[in-house]
Formats: sequence, C-alpha cells, structure tokens
Amino acid sequence: TVLTATTPTSNKISTPVVRDFTWSETDEPHATRRKLILNKHPEIAQLFGTEIKTFYVVLCYVLVQLTVAYCLRESSWLYIWLIGYIIGAPINHGLFLLVHDISHNLVFSQPAANKLLGIFANFVAGLPTAISFQRYHMEHHQYQGVDCVDVDIPSGWEVRTFTNTFLKLIWVMLQPFMYAFRPVFIRPKKTSQWEFINIIVQMTVDVLVLYFWGGRSLAYFFVSTFTGTGLHPVAGHFIAEHYEFVKGTETYSYYGTMNLVNFNVGYHNEHHDFPKVPWTRLPEVYRIAPEFYENLPSHNSYIDVIYRYVTDPSIGPFSRVKRRLRKE
Repeated sequence: TVLTATTPTSNKISTPVVRDFTWSETDEPHATRRKLILNKHPEIAQLFGTEIKTFYVVLCYVLVQLTVAYCLRESSWLYIWLIGYIIGAPINHGLFLLVHDISHNLVFSQPAANKLLGIFANFVAGLPTAISFQRYHMEHHQYQGVDCVDVDIPSGWEVRTFTNTFLKLIWVMLQPFMYAFRPVFIRPKKTSQWEFINIIVQMTVDVLVLYFWGGRSLAYFFVSTFTGTGLHPVAGHFIAEHYEFVKGTETYSYYGTMNLVNFNVGYHNEHHDFPKVPWTRLPEVYRIAPEFYENLPSHNSYIDVIYRYVTDPSIGPFSRVKRRLRKE
C-alpha cells in the first residue's frame, strides 16, 4: 500500500487531535517477521555479511567534501550556503547513512576497523557523531519503541512544543539538534574510550581546517551537515521510517528513486528485519520475499512525507508507537 495525501480517514477532520503516543502491549514486529521469513526463505541468510564498497564510497565522499571546502575558502557566505545545500547536504547526509551501515559492522569483519572508518567519515561533518550514534542505534534496534530507551522517539517536550504547522516546520529544520541532544537528556551514557577518540580526532580536523583554510571552509562542513539532516528532500527518511502515518504501523519502507542517493535506507522494514544485510543487498530481501512486504504501508515520496508531516494536524512528534520495557 503506497501512502498518499488521502490516506488519513475523514473522521480525523472533525475529531480533536489527541497529541499522545500510541502505546503498544505487543513486541516490535521485526523479530517475529524475521523468523517467518527465514523459515520460508533460508537463502536470505546468504545476504548477511560485509560490504567493502562502503569503504570506497566513504573515501570518495570525504575527498570530494575536502576539495569543495578548499575551493570555497574565499567564497561569499551566500555561495557557501547555496553549495552546502545543493552539493554538500546530499554528500554529508550520505556519509551519515554510510556511518549507519558502519555502526552495524557491515564494512569490515573487525569492529575496531569499522569504528575507525566511522571516525574518518566524520572528518567533513564537523561533529564527532559516529561512535555515539552506534551506541544508541543498537538500542533502537533491540528496544524499538521502548520508553526512555529508544531515543529515536521524540521527547515529551517536543510533543508539547511543536504543535502546529509553523512549529513542526521548525522542528524539521532542527532535527539535527534533536538527534544530537535528545539522548543526552533522555538516556545519558558515560563517555566511552572510542567516543573520546572520536571527539579528539574531530576537534583536530576542525582546528586544522580552520587554521589552514579558514572559517568559511569549516562552515561549509557544518552547513552541509545541518541542512542535509534537516529540511532537505534526502532527509525525509527520518520522518518516513517510523512516524505513524497509518495507525498502529510503526515501520515503513520507501521504494522511490531517492534510494539511489540514500544507499537504500528506504528499505527500512527490510533493514529492521535483517540488520546484518548491508545496503547493497537490501533490495534482494524484498525480491526474495515480496509476499512479506508488498502489502505493508510504504512511501513513494519523501517530499510528500515532509509536507504531510508539517501540514497534517493528526501527525506530529507524537506520531510514534511506544511500549514499556518488559522485566525479564
């Protein structure tokens, strides 16, 4: 089922919107579906493993961003913003998605090698996010929707604050800040040794860029990162993946052309079902087991996702499925 602007039922027009999460008493759906699919299609397990292509794409993207930053060292601020949005944003956003695959240890067989690649991918982001992202993202998979554990879910403050079209537009623009600071307040963790390394290395890179090329080159990295993960078509997946466009459905795939530049992150049901499958092979999961995915609600336009999220009063930061942590 492809979601369209007419998907919400008509009674939502006259019924007051209840701005609260949908609370579920059941487990997240992916572990169960994973068992069913593997029982019927055991060949999917052959898709598990590493993908060295990710290393070469990361290397290429970082070198391109370093080159562009150098060329912009004496450019106007307007030009930096323009190039940052058009060129830098898709590249830095792409690096964020590659860091996502790296966080699953899907590039090298050694976890340390993956961490080092993630740190390298951060060079042109301006911020040391790779190692912290991995720590929290693993919990997003293991405890999807669990209150105060899955920090992918907006906080109560976000639900109370961003309540209308204008404020939700601001929320979309501020998504990078939400993802950066939400874990600090909801589920703070002690800084790990790898996080210290990530921070020190990134600060060193930023200082070197600032010293040799100037503030405009460094600013280009930040502009690329914040626009590429905020109000930008490539960033529509942040909303499309888990926001409740269909009541009770907590994960959605996207099968549009943006997967070509977003490293198949749109195959999100497939990814949650099989997180050991790298981005290059996710379409194969759908091809092998279409009967498990073709009838699930999905998206075909990230621009439409952003537009509906911002303008539809029945959708907002509260449009997430949550569950309480079960005591073993």
